[in-house]
Amino acid sequence: MKGDLMSKKSGSCLCGGVSYVVSGPLRPIVACHCRQCRKTSGHYVAATQCAAADIAIQGETLTWYRSSETAERGFCSRCGGNLFWRKFGSETISIWAGTFDGETGLRLEAQIHADSKGDYYPLPEVPILEQASLKRLL
Repeated sequence: MKGDLMSKKSGSCLCGGVSYVVSGPLRPIVACHCRQCRKTSGHYVAATQCAAADIAIQGETLTWYRSSETAERGFCSRCGGNLFWRKFGSETISIWAGTFDGETGLRLEAQIHADSKGDYYPLPEVPILEQASLKRLL
């Protein structure tokens, strides 16, 4: 799996308080079924990823929440919209797929933490990967 989207893509939270523009390639969508993603989104998360240097984020309502010893989540403090996840010290940032404006051209191609999924839904029919293997996708 390789990201193949090179044109600029923009997105925002529900109220528009946080917006972003991505100017580099995007990884295919990966679903995460971990407990933290389910708690912050109400379901599993579907996210793409880009190089941190390729995203310009604007907005005074962006808040970063340290959700673990290794990562944080970015959300809008006004509307509560979840937008980002990043590992401390990483050169990449994950972006919730549903926050993009318009079509992305991306597809769900893999999933992680399937062993933590909720009991109320079936797993998507895409490969299950270990999170550490996602480094190769960008």
